[in-house]
Amino acid sequence: MTNRKDMTLTSSGYYVSQEAPIETDNPVATPQASPPDILRCAYMEVVVTDLAASRQFYVDILGLYVTSEDDEAIYLRSTEEFIHHNLVLRKGPVAAVAAFSYRVREPADLDKAVAFFTELGCDVRRNPSGFVKGVGDSVRVIDPLGFPYEFFHQSDHQERMSWRYDLHIPGELVRLDHFNQITPDVPRAVKYMQDLGFRVTEDIQDEEGTVYAAWMRRKPTVHDTAMTGGDGPRMHHVCFATHEKHNILAICDKLGALRRSDAIERGPGRHGVSNAFYLYLRDPDGHRVEIYTQDYYTGDPDNPVVTWDVHDNQRRDWWGNPVVPSWYTDGSLVLDLDGNPQPVVARTDNSEMAVTIGADGFSYTRPDEGEGSMPEWKQGEYKLGHQL
Repeated sequence: MTNRKDMTLTSSGYYVSQEAPIETDNPVATPQASPPDILRCAYMEVVVTDLAASRQFYVDILGLYVTSEDDEAIYLRSTEEFIHHNLVLRKGPVAAVAAFSYRVREPADLDKAVAFFTELGCDVRRNPSGFVKGVGDSVRVIDPLGFPYEFFHQSDHQERMSWRYDLHIPGELVRLDHFNQITPDVPRAVKYMQDLGFRVTEDIQDEEGTVYAAWMRRKPTVHDTAMTGGDGPRMHHVCFATHEKHNILAICDKLGALRRSDAIERGPGRHGVSNAFYLYLRDPDGHRVEIYTQDYYTGDPDNPVVTWDVHDNQRRDWWGNPVVPSWYTDGSLVLDLDGNPQPVVARTDNSEMAVTIGADGFSYTRPDEGEGSMPEWKQGEYKLGHQL
């Protein structure tokens, strides 16, 4: 890890420091224009190929509330949400992500977004009537990393369903928590997102300074988005939070009862990174959805940055459970502003899977013992693959 002398090793096995120990030799230029004041991740617009199958997954199984729907799109929101939607499912020929959407503090921030991204030479478009139902004046851009971002302030209000206990299900999804994006150059992405006003909360590195992933936030939680190293730009997952981990277990039980357990890709488990309880699902088009709970508050100005060693067997799963290869390799395409899939660029830095799985990789539970801290049958992060 870089600048280890400036970090403090904790009793839990990770390092902490006051500033994100991440540097890039290929930065996106910092605009002279001020960035928009982003409040939080607000919604994602996803293209699906079978609207009925997606509705069954997101509404009938996961229990998101329908705000509006027609033959072309379904607008969904979580229990505690009062803006129009947190997820848009739009019918289309290619499964992909059309927008990662952020709410900004005031209307003037849309002018700032235009100036900021225009100075970067990005494709910038503004629609005073909004690009989707329920949202007013909006700016959409293709950012320097190739992702379709949206910024908006005004949204129609809906009833919060928090008090409608008669409608709640055991696996109630209460809020949109974060996005996760796949990009080839994580340090470059981090520096650009810092220019946009994001702060790093956690990251994964190795002793040589290779950065494999970073978590960044605007609201005072672990993240509004994360940058995961891999071939990109692609979407890794969109995440909804529950109140408690028993809600996640209820979702697993429901999927089993419906003979839909094949939708479970990974988990349930506890992350080392973020400390959250998690479950990863794949929707009918293969879009990855995380269900997540119990991370921590990060709003203090001196909130320490957490850095994990890439070889720590507990960074991705606190219990040391395997990370299936698809979780590292698969992701959803993202679209340009005309609806065309963005080209995917290969990562040239080491991949997290390659350095921790297989004959050339290693993991540890106790760093002073290295891989020898695990029994032979448990060596190699993907333990089932190691056994086979």
